[in-house]
Amino acid sequence: MADQKHRILMVSDFFFPNFGGVESHIYYLSQCLLKLGHKVVVMTHAYGNRSGVRYMTGGLKVYYVPWRPFLMQNTLPTVYGTLPIVRTILVREKISLVHGHQAFSTLCHEALMHARTMGYKVVFTDHSLYGFADIGSIHMNKVLQFTLADVSQAICVSHTSKENTVLRSGLPPEKVFMIPNAVDTAMFKPAPERLGNDEIIIVVISRLVYRKGADLLVEVIPEICRLYPNVRFIVGGDGPKRVRLEEMRERHSLQDRVEMLGSVPHAHVRSVLISGHIFLNSSLTEAFCIAILEAASCGLLTVSTRVGGVPEVLPEDMIVLAEPDPSDMVRATGKAISLLPNIDPQQMHNRMKKLYDWHDVAKRTEIVYDRALKCPDQNLLERLSRYLSCGSWAGKIFCFVMIIDFLLWRLLQLWQPTEEIEEVPEFTLPRHQDEEIISNFN
Repeated sequence: MADQKHRILMVSDFFFPNFGGVESHIYYLSQCLLKLGHKVVVMTHAYGNRSGVRYMTGGLKVYYVPWRPFLMQNTLPTVYGTLPIVRTILVREKISLVHGHQAFSTLCHEALMHARTMGYKVVFTDHSLYGFADIGSIHMNKVLQFTLADVSQAICVSHTSKENTVLRSGLPPEKVFMIPNAVDTAMFKPAPERLGNDEIIIVVISRLVYRKGADLLVEVIPEICRLYPNVRFIVGGDGPKRVRLEEMRERHSLQDRVEMLGSVPHAHVRSVLISGHIFLNSSLTEAFCIAILEAASCGLLTVSTRVGGVPEVLPEDMIVLAEPDPSDMVRATGKAISLLPNIDPQQMHNRMKKLYDWHDVAKRTEIVYDRALKCPDQNLLERLSRYLSCGSWAGKIFCFVMIIDFLLWRLLQLWQPTEEIEEVPEFTLPRHQDEEIISNFN
């Protein structure tokens, strides 16, 4: 199985041109899997006028299906509405395995459900942490339990995330693998010349939302500016909490010390990072946080809240951790400022190159794919027994949903037999061109 080449369909509501950790993970993982000789196709919803089939670097094929997002880049849940197009893509591309990403993604949950109905092996990667008490988490955890009840294998990006997923879904721990994110160190390099320490610049690049700790920043920034007159902030990102940060800047007369950049395209993130000394992450929940890797690869010392999987990301000498409390974050930032003379950005970058590599992530994911394909095939009755274990009422509802899905699939086979769906011709880049494109990731 080690030499077997897979035909993988990556599915998520979150993909380029949208930017974020999930989007970057899918893109870089796909590129490295292509280099290993596998076929990779991505399925996501339409973004603006970007609809239909597009090709990206390395021959990565992307289906932007004509579904529009209705909330936080998620498509409207249809349960069965995506079955015809998912079936068509699976047959046309001769897919052997479906890999869904992110528990938030409606498209991911529906595609995995349809793929299992059609007998495909499926893998799920969870990129986030959820609670257990609020009503939103309770409902999402039940949806996740439904999806993972019949999943072949699962992947989490940190040990904390793995524990969280196992507790939320009831999935056996032996079916869940921990494979961290990585960073493109060729893209995120330190500044050619080391910055002076006369003025300390603290960089914040984040979505300005509650979950990312924007409210913490409102209290932390004025206090740090009061204690350290030589500190200046650069804040990149946009979101509903940006208004609070603008008000804080006006209230404390910090216009000359807090620069608000607004939304920062991913291609410009490095240029913002290398203008600073310290990267500040104030997230209230985080499974991994790729932004920390990008900052460390650029040679910045990181100050972060001690939440989720963040303590697993960097060695202790590259990050200063704090509780998600304003006074403790101010203390941690002061400690980081005192450590700056001992930080060598180029040395930090070289360490990151050894610690995190997308090619290593792809090879470890390849092992999970091999294990998923070794899972025994099961008929509908055997699969329904898994859903029944999801709860006295929920189990019966899940079984009913899957039976309807199975009947609709059979109806589609009668209406449009598999033999009538045209398979796409094979497309591979010339060897020299493929090596030139992929060399950017080394």
